[in-house]
Amino acid sequence: MRSLGWFSLSLLLAGSLAAADQYSNRRAPGFSLPDLNLKQHDLADYRGRVVLIDIMKTDCPHCRTLSKQLEQVKARYGQRVAILSVVTPPDNQQTVLRYIQANFLTTPVLFDCGQMAASYLKVTPQNPTVNLPHLFIIDGQGVIRHDYSFEAEPQAFEGKALFEVLDRILAVKAVPTKKP
Repeated sequence: MRSLGWFSLSLLLAGSLAAADQYSNRRAPGFSLPDLNLKQHDLADYRGRVVLIDIMKTDCPHCRTLSKQLEQVKARYGQRVAILSVVTPPDNQQTVLRYIQANFLTTPVLFDCGQMAASYLKVTPQNPTVNLPHLFIIDGQGVIRHDYSFEAEPQAFEGKALFEVLDRILAVKAVPTKKP
């Protein structure tokens, strides 16, 4: 493996991340969900910014790993990237509060009854399986550009892979339309 070198390893990682995106390339479903303080977070309020949506559970060890990574994203990109974590029952205010305190989160954790998560993960009776955590990257125009599940792409949740994807998305400038 040592003979592959960092460049080869990066290409391998980039290729495996490209295999993700099972739920990408579509308009992100809209939602408005409350956080722990009952403040509503509406996806439309984040239009123009890159948004990371993390669907997670508070008792999931991989979710803790991703939460730490997302705090690093916040530190690196500031207001250019919005981060929203979403939980569904049986998580509740007590489990979320403990999770926030134990993991030193500064990003909001939103409460979903399941409908928002189901719309993002395309849950149906024929497709009832949900693998968490699941991360969605939404561009400034509201399109899901990438999505990753830990089960399928664990490398996306560790190291610099997520930063490389965000750097590429943030580097794309909107092309202004010419007015006649």
